[in-house]
Amino acid sequence: MGLPPGSGRITAEVLRIAAMPSGVRQRAEALIEALRPVLRHDAAWLSLLDPERWVQEPVAAHGHQQRVLRHLASAAFMVDVMRVGMHRQHRPIRVFDSPVPVSELPVWVDYFAPAGLAEGVSIPLVTADGRYLGLLGAHTESPEPLGDDALDLLVMLTPLIAHAVDPLRTLTTLAGMVRDARAGVVLTRAGRSEELPGMPGARAVGVSPAVLDLVGSLLTPGRTWARFLVPGEDRPGHGTLLQATALACPPEPPGHHRAMVLFGPPPQTYGLTARELQVLGLVVEGHTNAAIAVALHITARTAVGHLEHIMRKLGAESRTAAAVRADRQGLYVPSGLLRI
Repeated sequence: MGLPPGSGRITAEVLRIAAMPSGVRQRAEALIEALRPVLRHDAAWLSLLDPERWVQEPVAAHGHQQRVLRHLASAAFMVDVMRVGMHRQHRPIRVFDSPVPVSELPVWVDYFAPAGLAEGVSIPLVTADGRYLGLLGAHTESPEPLGDDALDLLVMLTPLIAHAVDPLRTLTTLAGMVRDARAGVVLTRAGRSEELPGMPGARAVGVSPAVLDLVGSLLTPGRTWARFLVPGEDRPGHGTLLQATALACPPEPPGHHRAMVLFGPPPQTYGLTARELQVLGLVVEGHTNAAIAVALHITARTAVGHLEHIMRKLGAESRTAAAVRADRQGLYVPSGLLRI
């Protein structure tokens, strides 16, 4: 593989950017500038795919007018992406060797060519584990295409560039900070779940999709995290309670990730029974003794008895103190699980 002069310096700079603790937009902007010596671009952009709206949002750009950027974020542009097959490619595609003549692509005829652009390259951003994230596009006013050596360097750098702007990267880092987390998923705005790279999903610990649907409803506006107990399996076929930690996703582009849910072994439960953990869930959610009795199909006297046992086991002087401690430590089963 022949590489262009300065490849080592460019690679080192991309490595530095990938390690930056800043947000996706800042890393994307830095990447466009760092790759200028090899791309020689007059205009460039980096966009990330929103798989639920099926559009690619430009998160960083240089040299493009707003009308062009609006088109790059549209469903019409995705038609061109799919027609050329850029969402399936693992190699950069130059304008001159596009499998579809650019004269037949609206994005080129109506946007790039009128802006005076004559050549360029589109780089599908594919992670090392094969996930398609979006595109890095760079175009020049010169009709001279990039050389094969430059293309070889871009092929080598693509997994690293993709890692730098991977929307799941921040979430994977956060997951590593949750003690004893051994499985996890990411919930999207449409209610789908995605697995976190390098971590087993909810099925691996026996957590059902119905439980995941409930978790999404617990992170109400203004609440960025919650911790509670859910039914699962400590090993196949052996049911148990697991502690779930739900974290609202940071507002990073492309913006379809809503919450991350991690699962681990239950904490110290102080001898609380399964029924008492259900009662605690209703107390945490503000239900009265009468409402607790109705929800659990028990008498009000029995509900009061459960509360007395709970306060004694937790060393709490009141139901409010017991609710605060349970909420902080995740020592309760949400009431929604009573219907599952």
